[in-house]
Amino acid sequence: MNTPTVSKARHVERLVTGQATSDGAGVKLTRVLTQPLQRRLDPFLMLDAFGTDNPDDYIGGFPDHPHRGFETVTYMIAGRMRHRDSAGHEGLLSNGGVQWMTAGRGIVHSELPEQEEGRMEGFQLWLNLPADQKMREPGYRDIASSAIPELHADGARVRVIAGESHGVIGAMQREVTEPLYLDIHLQPGARFEQPLPPEHNAFVYVYRGGLHIGDTEVPAQRMAILANTPGSDTVQLQAGDTPTRALLIAGRPLNQPIAQYGPFVMTSNEEIFQAVEDFRAGRFA
Repeated sequence: MNTPTVSKARHVERLVTGQATSDGAGVKLTRVLTQPLQRRLDPFLMLDAFGTDNPDDYIGGFPDHPHRGFETVTYMIAGRMRHRDSAGHEGLLSNGGVQWMTAGRGIVHSELPEQEEGRMEGFQLWLNLPADQKMREPGYRDIASSAIPELHADGARVRVIAGESHGVIGAMQREVTEPLYLDIHLQPGARFEQPLPPEHNAFVYVYRGGLHIGDTEVPAQRMAILANTPGSDTVQLQAGDTPTRALLIAGRPLNQPIAQYGPFVMTSNEEIFQAVEDFRAGRFA
């Protein structure tokens, strides 16, 4: 891995503790990126983390529910989840895999566990769509764990789900928002640097161990929002004395209005009213 020359590293603007909640048919999860942070972390709308060994916390899954106006990115660390949607797509999400669904003009889908015991762990990220793409045709892609490119160097293993890292092109690309989605595994004391355009919003979520970003210690189950310091061009992550795993997520902000009503995200209240009407009338895919 060729480490870039650092001119200015980003620092942590603030640490965020997720909110315990439930969704679907009672699935327990932690909402890390909440609605009040949507403008600050544009183009990202939500990040949920779920992880439990208790089947009662996940067995109900997420029965049929609608979406319009954005994309969902589900990354499974452990467990198996079956996806079905009204556009005819179906897939099984399992250890290390990703499902990237574009809701576009409207889709109804379900995500149901295909296990009755064992650990279920993963993340769901919501990525906003540009205003002129919100009514595009729905889409869906299954990405098996083996299809996610990785880079290995100096005690770091990095899974490149989206974007690009040190010449490794990720499994998904998006031209307008240019999302970067990395799952970073660090051995104790290992260090990793990632170039980041200064205008992109970015955050790090630590889900194992702990790390330092500059002078800030980021423990497990905390999100570090990275400051948009003018001229900054990288983030530097330093693992502590235990193996550490963290998500690094960044993207170009859309700088467009955000109107949200539950599973519908548009740019105006009028578009939200239309989404509700279209769903009730059965006009989704």
